Amino acid sequence: MTEFWLISAPGEKTCQQTWDKMMAATTRTNNLSTNHKFSIPDLKVGTLDVLVGLSDELAKLDSFVESVVKKVAQYMADVLEDSRDKVQENLLANGVDLVTYITRFQWDMAKYPIKQSLKNISEIISKQVTQIDNDLKTRASAYNNLKGNLQNLERKNAGSLLTRSLADIVKKEDFVLDSEYLITLLVVVPKTAYTDWQKTYETLAEMVVPRSSNLLFEDNDSGLFSVTLFRKAIDDFKHKARENKFTVRDFQYNEEEMKADKEEMTRLSTDKKKQFVSEMNTGIFLSISFLTLSCISSVQGPLVRWLKVNFSEAFIAWIHIKALRVFVESVLRYGLPVNFQAMLLQPNKKTMKKLREVLNDLYKHLDSSAAAIIDSAMDIPGLNLSQQEYYPYVYYKIDCNLLDFKV
Repeated sequence: MTEFWLISAPGEKTCQQTWDKMMAATTRTNNLSTNHKFSIPDLKVGTLDVLVGLSDELAKLDSFVESVVKKVAQYMADVLEDSRDKVQENLLANGVDLVTYITRFQWDMAKYPIKQSLKNISEIISKQVTQIDNDLKTRASAYNNLKGNLQNLERKNAGSLLTRSLADIVKKEDFVLDSEYLITLLVVVPKTAYTDWQKTYETLAEMVVPRSSNLLFEDNDSGLFSVTLFRKAIDDFKHKARENKFTVRDFQYNEEEMKADKEEMTRLSTDKKKQFVSEMNTGIFLSISFLTLSCISSVQGPLVRWLKVNFSEAFIAWIHIKALRVFVESVLRYGLPVNFQAMLLQPNKKTMKKLREVLNDLYKHLDSSAAAIIDSAMDIPGLNLSQQEYYPYVYYKIDCNLLDFKV
């Protein structure tokens, strides 16, 4: 299970007693969940008005930051393409896997100084994640353009003989070049019509050079034939060829253009490759066959590095938002002085319903009305409790399954 329940309950005589009570109810006899203390520092409380307003703002910020975390994760998966099985090992927070980071959460005093007000801390996070979101859009746009251009070129070099580029198929010696009167055409002939072609091509128009047709290339369905004729007969030949279901390709042999196309393909392929890998210490360069990565080395290119770094930053920011929400809602619900225990529960999938019942029984005295309407919608102005899941204890879900596919 990659789902966690971040909850809080008011301190008994001590917060340790709150923890012990919850542990006894959920693990000692029925093993409903794996539990961890969730450490939240002494934050500045501020005024009640500020807390009420901040509760709503944090809910929106939580949704936004979660969406950015998922976008970065999903884009990592998209970029790694055939190496999607490697995605999860790249989705780290502070250098460790997500479960380890959450279960050992420590507030980052350097990034989010607790001497700042709660509102200032939330604004720091908002600004940071907004920048990541904007940068992702820019980088994604540039990468997608590169990928699209490469795909277009690849399509030109693959597929049917009726549409694909012929530059890598034909050779200079296949053509009559620099002639004022003669020209070589390329004709796609279905395999089933080879015999008809050989019998008729010389008579499709006047002034076709006898025995000038050669088979240059075949795919599964067709063959590419060359044929030489006088320039003045081109239109006639094309018309008669079409009537016989032979397709004359619009192609002129131009070495400079063909060289430019190949160089463009090489450049785009190299640019895309650089997003992933650089030369390894062994001196072996990992090759990428156009759009398909054959493998990903431990030395990764700038796009993947950026995604790794900024996924970590966004995920860390997200968990700090969760911590802020627990703090604010706990103060609003349980009052001052600040006295609550934040706890992280990792439910066992088969016993989630039972765990919810146990927690409800344990904390129903905190809010009898909530206990009576578990799992139903509720709307209490200012406290951001208009969510589908409202319980007598503070509760937020953290789902670490951030991708649309199973990895």
